[in-house]
Amino acid sequence: MIEPEGMQMAIKVLPVTGEQPDLFSAAIALGDRYTKRLGLLTPPAYRKYADDGGLLVALEGDELVGYALFGLPKRSQYVRLVHLCVAEERRGNGIAGLLIAELRRRQGHRLGIRARCRRDYGLSSMWSGLGFVPKGEGLGRGGDQETLDTWWLDLGHEDLFTEAQSDALLVVTVDYSVFSGLRGAGAERAVEESRALEAGWLADLIELTYTPQLLLDVHEIEDREERKHQRNGLPQLRSASPDAASVTARQQELATAVGKELPEVPIDSELRARLRYVAETSCAGLQVLVTRDPELERLADIAWDVARVRVVSPALVTLHVDELRQAQVYRPADLMGTAFSAEEVAFGSEGELVAFFEQADGDSGTAFAERLKALGTDGVLWRRELLRDGDGHPVALYAWAMDGRTLNVALLRTAAHPLEETLARQLLFMLKRLGRERGAQVVRIVDPYLSQAAMSAAGSDGFTEDESGFTALIVDLCGPAEAVSEAAGAIAARVGRPTPRLPAQVSPEIASVAERVWWPAKLIDTALPSFIAPVQPRWSTELFNVPAMLVPRDDVIGISREHVYYRSAGRRGESVPGRILWYVSGGTVGQQGKMVIGCSRLDEVVVGDPDTLFSRFEHLGVYGRAEVRAKAEPAGKVMALRFSDTEIFPVQVTHSRLSALAKGLGLPLSLMSLSKISSTLFQAVYEEGHRKT
Repeated sequence: MIEPEGMQMAIKVLPVTGEQPDLFSAAIALGDRYTKRLGLLTPPAYRKYADDGGLLVALEGDELVGYALFGLPKRSQYVRLVHLCVAEERRGNGIAGLLIAELRRRQGHRLGIRARCRRDYGLSSMWSGLGFVPKGEGLGRGGDQETLDTWWLDLGHEDLFTEAQSDALLVVTVDYSVFSGLRGAGAERAVEESRALEAGWLADLIELTYTPQLLLDVHEIEDREERKHQRNGLPQLRSASPDAASVTARQQELATAVGKELPEVPIDSELRARLRYVAETSCAGLQVLVTRDPELERLADIAWDVARVRVVSPALVTLHVDELRQAQVYRPADLMGTAFSAEEVAFGSEGELVAFFEQADGDSGTAFAERLKALGTDGVLWRRELLRDGDGHPVALYAWAMDGRTLNVALLRTAAHPLEETLARQLLFMLKRLGRERGAQVVRIVDPYLSQAAMSAAGSDGFTEDESGFTALIVDLCGPAEAVSEAAGAIAARVGRPTPRLPAQVSPEIASVAERVWWPAKLIDTALPSFIAPVQPRWSTELFNVPAMLVPRDDVIGISREHVYYRSAGRRGESVPGRILWYVSGGTVGQQGKMVIGCSRLDEVVVGDPDTLFSRFEHLGVYGRAEVRAKAEPAGKVMALRFSDTEIFPVQVTHSRLSALAKGLGLPLSLMSLSKISSTLFQAVYEEGHRKT
């Protein structure tokens, strides 16, 4: 069992059976040179493995320089590696790696490769270098009761034992500093902080995950009983197995960044282990790594800049679980400026989409393609729309048609993509907007194989589920709560849905939820406050594409559902939840300016240190760190406004018209800074922005 490092040679790897006596005998002879470590194996045993397809040999010219002997259990979907042997004089030249690579290629349909090796051989670095991770240990059968480590190389397949997608609000990885605390090791404070993650109230909110680097760290514990105690805690966590090659590449990117940003930090084995945690978290598709290691926390900025991983303490997770979840799954800033495009599905191309969107349980392969094809030939005027990312890969697919006052969605799928949950939320909002434009009062999603991402997002968008699918109301009315409730009730009755009646002066929280669920409804006589905020054309373009960029974007994709805007920290009566009108404060010759362009739901107002707020809201914003700092007042504070579901008005309300509306209502109007306005003025401006004549 040899460490595979060094230069490549002209090596051929090929299978051998007992019917090739020269190569077969050479493999046995090589194995016999190392029986002290490999153990004695008789020629008939070699022949049985070989005849079952379990012998690969490495040849340099005509000389056999290494071999891999393995079993292929019929009742277990893994490869059992019996010998991995390289001639001593050829070690260090990557031969073991070539043998494992060929074994992976030939047996890639199996779940993984399993090997057992004596711990006292000191070959941990070899196994980990080949991509294996330690998965347990036991005692050998020899008289010395030696410890045997079990090593596992995952081949990237899900099986019946793979964890289902987590229902937790936040999935995080933990490093050894946290895991050991969970197992009661370390100082009392360390144990207390780590175990706070297991508090009962967090059970449905946080799921803890470990990556292969944690297995390596546990493996290095000297005391056998403590090692066993730590390993016994692993089944309580979810395991992640990111692609090893991707992890190695990401780890190198991180190391390069450390060398540039922190030249005083030595890039040694300890640092590489810390960076491995970050790389594995990133390549597992997660964004939060929990640690108590101050040296790892020191790398937090690099982890975020390079790998988009947030390195946080256990205390921060318990305090900000909701916010971290949003940062993990909802990243609208990544959509800004991307080249997502929409097109209709061409007839005859349905089969090409199977690989991206097929679902299990009766809707896979041909069934999916035929179902999509039927939506173009069943006599209903279905619009079959496909979204592609900037590389042209299909990322979302939906089909819709109008049926009176109902927008029916027969198919809604999202493909595996880093922004899948963001796209799902965008699609749901877009469908509501599409329905409103066409006079619909109901959006009904009847796809029986709805994407999990869309299903998860539907509840927060006011969709209710029954046996026929998901349904949302579109209440296109801006007025008193009683009138809006009555309109919502009439629509709900038509589709057999209950809905509440809201009185005037209902709390801001309830009014805000109602406006989200009944979008685009606006309840004017409630306690929900309204504001108007001036925004410079530059930031209006970045946030809303108004004034338009030189290269126009698709509003559906380009406008985020959630974003953040920064301003000076002086308070002007801001409170949340609320509504906010956006007023573009100026413009050059030939450029649009001095107009109200739309409105948003105001979700959060935070005053704090520029760097702290930037780190907290970076995933939502278009501002750079220096630009946030520039907004700070002499006291060093800045205000962040977090808002969502921006609605661009079809008719932009000019400064002169805005002033006339305020004057006609006898109301003051200040456009120098963010200001609170009356709900009456908000209604007047909102209705002006939707004026049809």
